[in-house]
Amino acid sequence: MAYDADVIVIGAGLAGLAATAELVDAGRKVILLDQEPEQSIGGQAHWSFGGLFFVNSPEQRRMRIRDSHALALQDWMGTAAFDRPEDHWPRKWAEAYVDFAAGEKRSWLHGQGVRFFPVVGWAERGGYDANGHGNSVPRFHITWGTGPGLVAPFERRVRAGVARGLVQLRFRHRVTGLSRSAGTVDTVTGEILEPSDIQRGQASGRTVTGAFELRAQAVIVTSGGIGGNHDLVRANWPERLGSPPERMISGVPAHVDGKMLGIAEGAGAHLINRDRMWHYTEGIQNWNPIWDNHGIRILPGPSSLWLDARGNRLPVPLFPGFDTLGTLEHIMKTGYDYTWFVLDQKIIGKEFALSGSEQNPDLTGKSVRDVFVRARADVPAPVKAFMDHGVDFVVEKDLGALVRGMNALTKEPLIEEAALRREVTARDREVVNPFTKDLQVMALRGARRFLGDKLVRTAAPHRILDPKAGPLIAVRLNILTRKTLGGLETDLSSRVLTEGGDPLTGVYAAGEAAGFGGGGVHGYRSLEGTFLGGCLFSGRTAGRAAARAVS
Repeated sequence: MAYDADVIVIGAGLAGLAATAELVDAGRKVILLDQEPEQSIGGQAHWSFGGLFFVNSPEQRRMRIRDSHALALQDWMGTAAFDRPEDHWPRKWAEAYVDFAAGEKRSWLHGQGVRFFPVVGWAERGGYDANGHGNSVPRFHITWGTGPGLVAPFERRVRAGVARGLVQLRFRHRVTGLSRSAGTVDTVTGEILEPSDIQRGQASGRTVTGAFELRAQAVIVTSGGIGGNHDLVRANWPERLGSPPERMISGVPAHVDGKMLGIAEGAGAHLINRDRMWHYTEGIQNWNPIWDNHGIRILPGPSSLWLDARGNRLPVPLFPGFDTLGTLEHIMKTGYDYTWFVLDQKIIGKEFALSGSEQNPDLTGKSVRDVFVRARADVPAPVKAFMDHGVDFVVEKDLGALVRGMNALTKEPLIEEAALRREVTARDREVVNPFTKDLQVMALRGARRFLGDKLVRTAAPHRILDPKAGPLIAVRLNILTRKTLGGLETDLSSRVLTEGGDPLTGVYAAGEAAGFGGGGVHGYRSLEGTFLGGCLFSGRTAGRAAARAVS
């Protein structure tokens, strides 16, 4: 039986595009499948902020950030905390990825026309010891053009392959099975779905209009994770993070359902670390949603007062932007699945960024003028829209009214005005003194020693109850589903492995489906800016390895 292509790639997200682009460069014939319509090409990367993790980059050096391969590896390993026998390949991938981030990653992207915002961000600051979780220095580089700007060169390379007759794009093709011939997985079967003209990210129909069977010498699985499938998220929820949330909002569309992972597992692939996941604690409901239950993550600066559902401050070092999963673990052990930021307009205007390409039109549109307009605004327009329309926002002139508004948003009126006033007043006393025992106040003063934070991300220390800084703002924060950190186990050539450790002949995996490399390159936690880069690195590796393997 003849082959339909040299390689079949399942999933047209960033990892799939990167793999296909490498196959095109090698002159291989590729069929690229995706269950969604063509307008969703690029997958979740399109919606992203475009953050990338670089080590000792020109942007860092210009901002006097001293970084090194050794420091980055120390941070990665302290964050990942690999401790399982199945972490053998994830650890190897982690070492290789830090090499990539400190080496050719930036120049490789720059050569394809990708550019970066000059101010480097400082995500996941940790707050523990030197060998613990977190970035010791700022490493979060924002792509000029955000997610669409990062997708563009890879989509361009793939479409050039279409023009050369090397690539067939087959959208609305939903894979339901992988099977073998002579011991090699070489057959992909599935259903053809009805055409759809929905906008990117919206739910597409699932009416089946036909079936397909395709054969190739190799198959690359780049189908993404499970973040849109809340039932599967809850089924995989680890005990160490407490009970799964009763309510979650979605950082990804519903079609990110993890079904392809089960199909690959059924064909003999080893799926590991499925209990490792990355969900955000600063989620807000999108006032103008694109998909069902659409949530947006706040990228906060360090000044907001973070309170649990009963109004207690979260413990050290669970400050905004310091330890995502440490905060999630604490929240889920409180018995409630939401928390609060309490702040003022001066803080929200300087410190609130919103994740996602659509929430950052200045950066996405590559408009220098709009970036300056945003910097000069009291409150950036996308944030102001949430203040005006977001169901999780309470904006009031005095604390009493703020508390009444907070309690109106919850099932039980758990916030007591007197207790909250004591908490805020105590914090304000620390801010006006050059000395402090409040570690959050120390952290925000330390943040302002970094020029990038001082310019665009951290408000000058001030009293929250100062009328000049008002109005007062409370934001109800929800658990926001996002990334799968586990996945299909792969070796350093992206070959999918069986439970016995042997290659599943003919099958490769990349991106979130492979835990961004190896079945879990991040271990238990991420340093941020590493998801898109993990898609690119593992997709490139899979494409190159498959190209070498096929004749």
